[in-house]
Amino acid sequence: MAEKEISIEEAFEKLNQIIGSLDKEDLPLEDSFQMYQEGMKLLQYCNTKVDLVEKQMIVLNGAENLD
Repeated sequence: MAEKEISIEEAFEKLNQIIGSLDKEDLPLEDSFQMYQEGMKLLQYCNTKVDLVEKQMIVLNGAENLD
């Protein structure tokens, strides 16, 4: 994945592109494997971002319940 942090929307878009490329039957095995690895990294990145947002929402909802 790139060194600069990308938005979750950009990560999902890249994942969609990778999925589209992997659906092609004429893709060499080595290229497929590299794309798969990149996709897994992007998926892990997205999961981390979503988990962070969920935790923030739990904290915010907890703070609202204290009022």
